[in-house]
Amino acid sequence: MSMIVNGTARTTSLPSNAHPRPEAAERDASQGILRKPRGDPEPSITAPPITFPFSAIVGQDEMRRALMIAAVDPSVGGVLVFGDRGTGKSTAIRGLAALLPPMKAVVGCPYSCDPGKPAGECPHCSGRSDARKSHLAPVPVVDLPLGATEDRVVGALDLERALTRGEKAFEPGLLARANRGFLYIDEVNLLDDHLVDLLLDVAASGINTVEREGLSIRHPAKFVLVGSGNPEEGELRPQLLDRFGLAVEVTTPTDLPTRIDVVRRRDAYERDPAGFCAGYAKADRALQKRLTAARARLAGLDMPDATLEAAARLCLALGTDGLRGELTLMRTARALAAYEGADTVGIDHLRQVAPSALRHRLRRNPLDESGSTARVARAVTEVLGS
Repeated sequence: MSMIVNGTARTTSLPSNAHPRPEAAERDASQGILRKPRGDPEPSITAPPITFPFSAIVGQDEMRRALMIAAVDPSVGGVLVFGDRGTGKSTAIRGLAALLPPMKAVVGCPYSCDPGKPAGECPHCSGRSDARKSHLAPVPVVDLPLGATEDRVVGALDLERALTRGEKAFEPGLLARANRGFLYIDEVNLLDDHLVDLLLDVAASGINTVEREGLSIRHPAKFVLVGSGNPEEGELRPQLLDRFGLAVEVTTPTDLPTRIDVVRRRDAYERDPAGFCAGYAKADRALQKRLTAARARLAGLDMPDATLEAAARLCLALGTDGLRGELTLMRTARALAAYEGADTVGIDHLRQVAPSALRHRLRRNPLDESGSTARVARAVTEVLGS
């Protein structure tokens, strides 16, 4: 059977079995990520009761700051975390999921639409004339497995209803459940090319389009893309790399006290997860309040012309392609200023976020053997001063 997914022609086939697949929806409490095979009843997306606390993570300041910035302002464009194995990449991302404050969503909407905004492309809310009832729901953090099929990612025909009742109904996929939330891809550099193409289409438009055999569906799919991986296992496609607003490098700690502290905390968590998390509950609540306050402060934060000019001069000095570098640098610095409680965005905010916002946007220079992080640091010193 032929289909069109986000403007790309593809071919698929219907299984001979009319019944939905027997796998049950599962939740891995240790990871804090929702997994639901296609064909099962829609579960509620809730944060697991026990995950390693975000405030208990030792070191990795740039990674934690980048994740908080993306939570303050999703328009930054997502976070890519690349580094050594066993450095807390997945732990930090899953800890952030439990830290996010709840959001208002339309009751019964599979796309978690905002009741305070127009229905737009939502097939559930657009045709309703009655008032849309709302409730508080956790911000969805959805895991996209490397081996996921297209049907599971973009959605598919509800085979049970189609074959037993003769009804053409749409079964939302992972992109639908990630709307207004986070889509997490572990080992993102190993993701299949056909899934990368899908993500590029949806990330650019914020709309997922599925057309097949008389069924045409368009629904909102705006999410913060978060990826992690080990650069030794392969590079990321340039098109997908450019879609990440921030890129963070993490390394194994080299100082003895930090390594001991990491091992001690992890061991305490594994021995008594509930007790360990209770000890950091107050710190996590403080971070959540700070995050909520930063979101409220963001819209009214002043961006001086001098700071914007400094951001443009820095991008010119580094030779970044296009204007996405300036836009990301501006949004990231503003989100950091809001998170820190500042009244205006200053040069110091640009200094802090420049490596994360620009290191993955540089052209390779065969005459310069220094890495992208070192090149950004050098340009920051030359353009913005020490």
